[in-house]
Amino acid sequence: MLIEDNQPYLEIVGRTPLSGEVIISGAKNSALAIMAGALLCFDECRISNVPSLADIARMGQILSALGIKITQHGNTLDIDARHLVQSHAPYDLVSQMRASFFVIGPLLTRLGEAKVPLPGGCAIGARPVDLHVRGLQAMGADVYIEHGIVHASVKGSRKRLTGAKIYLDYPSVGATETIIMAATLADGITIIENAAKEPEVSDLANFCNSMGAKISGAGTDTIVIEGVKRLGTTDYPIIPDRIEAGTFLIAGAITYSEISLYPVLPEHLVPVIAKLQEIGTKIIADEPNRLRVIPRELKAADIETLPHPGFPTDMQAQFMALLTLSEGSSVVTETVFENRLRHVAELKRMGADIKVKGNVALVQGVPFLSGAPVMATDLRASAALVVAGLAAQGTTIIQGLHHLDRGYDNIEAKLQRLGASLRRVNPLVDGASNDLLPKIEVMS
Repeated sequence: MLIEDNQPYLEIVGRTPLSGEVIISGAKNSALAIMAGALLCFDECRISNVPSLADIARMGQILSALGIKITQHGNTLDIDARHLVQSHAPYDLVSQMRASFFVIGPLLTRLGEAKVPLPGGCAIGARPVDLHVRGLQAMGADVYIEHGIVHASVKGSRKRLTGAKIYLDYPSVGATETIIMAATLADGITIIENAAKEPEVSDLANFCNSMGAKISGAGTDTIVIEGVKRLGTTDYPIIPDRIEAGTFLIAGAITYSEISLYPVLPEHLVPVIAKLQEIGTKIIADEPNRLRVIPRELKAADIETLPHPGFPTDMQAQFMALLTLSEGSSVVTETVFENRLRHVAELKRMGADIKVKGNVALVQGVPFLSGAPVMATDLRASAALVVAGLAAQGTTIIQGLHHLDRGYDNIEAKLQRLGASLRRVNPLVDGASNDLLPKIEVMS
């Protein structure tokens, strides 16, 4: 793969101290599931604190293609699903984004049928939908996959799913959320065992409950959903994004800068804060929803990604960037996704000392990183390269910004307000010089 000289890029001049406060946007992973959950509403509903992201826009397009009326006012979405009749989600949109598969549960439980293409998204490994499918089958759905499209339907004149006891082989966030949404309008009680405990799962359950659903146990490994006949209107705020918050905590730590974050829910960041403190950074809760980074000398620490409440896989790449500048040897073990170490090659381009064997990376701290042209390989890898660029000597050029735009709401402006020296350049629009962008081979 070549770094192209005509693609937008982020230019970061490193070693610039940061200071001030950053406003944390609503959680991407909550918002996407909740937008799909709005299909369950037999009335109009309002969702606020929605981040401005490419993935959110794409999910909006999917809902619109299903006949849903969406009106946006700043970070608020009004969603009118009263006239939902379209059960076939468009291939060209769904195939681009993993989270778009969430519509299968609401479509099936409201209409009695759904046709949803297999999803796309970041190339971070296999994320099969078999757990979703088995959950829907347990509730009485006929499901088969043909030509890349998942066909699901409910037999009988009532076209209503039936409550069931469902054990998940793995605590999949997506499968847990799909089953929750499908079960809200099912006949009877559904019990999900070994359910995902992520805060975003609880957020979806709280959203559904605000419309009249009967869901208990979200945030634990056993979730109970008592089906109801219809869900009504709500006005619901999305929780703050814990991954964005964690990324900015690392930005403070890696640049030895004191910065504040608001609003945050510290209970969602327990493993991230604990690991930052182990590495040497001090984190202070100035208020119940405000955190402050107090930089200290960085030292090595081992990390193993796990389902919540373990260390989040979505923070692994950013922490690896931090560990490259931490004194000593660190071991990073990725257990959730098999292809989530692709950022290693790009960090090494900046002077990092990292060795990879399988799903394990050995990180030896170095005195400094050097700015270089690099390519983002997925969403969280792009954030890792940004924080590495903030700490590096000289200028870092990051391409593959479409990944960054999927998950970080206006990150350049937020960093600029903290004092970072960076800018986004679009050579085709800005007429920028391409001198900074030599054609280099990027490891794929």
